[in-house]
Amino acid sequence: MMTSVVNHLIYVYPEELRFQFELEKQSYSDLKVTNNTEHNVAFKVKTTSPKKYFVRPNTGVMHPWDSCVIRVTLQAQREYPPNMQCKDKFLLQSTIVPPNTEVDELPKDIFNKEGAKALEECKLRVIYMNPQSTYGNFDDGITETFDANLNQGLQRLKYETDTAVRQTQILQHDLETLKRQRTHKSSHGFSIRFALLVGLIGITIGFLLNLLLPSPTTE
Repeated sequence: MMTSVVNHLIYVYPEELRFQFELEKQSYSDLKVTNNTEHNVAFKVKTTSPKKYFVRPNTGVMHPWDSCVIRVTLQAQREYPPNMQCKDKFLLQSTIVPPNTEVDELPKDIFNKEGAKALEECKLRVIYMNPQSTYGNFDDGITETFDANLNQGLQRLKYETDTAVRQTQILQHDLETLKRQRTHKSSHGFSIRFALLVGLIGITIGFLLNLLLPSPTTE
């Protein structure tokens, strides 16, 4: 399981560098560094084996609450380390700098412990992994991430399903209401038309009877 390191100035994830180790091949590991303050924070990455790793950026300045990704590349190696164990260490230093400070403006001694400013340090260990066991070593982190995403997905699906059911029920109710209104209007219209038709027939019959029947005579 990969965990994070939280200092006063910065947040680092993960707290270790993992490399998939293969002979004659480069491998890389990423670190995400976040500024936890409302100040500009400068950082620098140091290692006990500078010729073995390529770090970019190895120095930088982050704005308040900003983040950056540091990529550490393991150069191609010609032989396996004993028991795949690595004794290399990394040190991530951080300190507050004045606003609008650029990287090329940083004093050369700013990351020296003898400096007057507060300097925080985060130690990172290195882990080598066999290619075939990569997934096994990441299993805990991947499982937790998958479970979290799955739970979020299930909750979202349940919410959307409930919403769809409610909307369907509302639509069915509106449809039934509309049908009842149409039926009521149809029956009401039929009654009026029927009454008018009966009245018209009655008037017609009365008119014909007046024409056919003789009118009473008077003496």
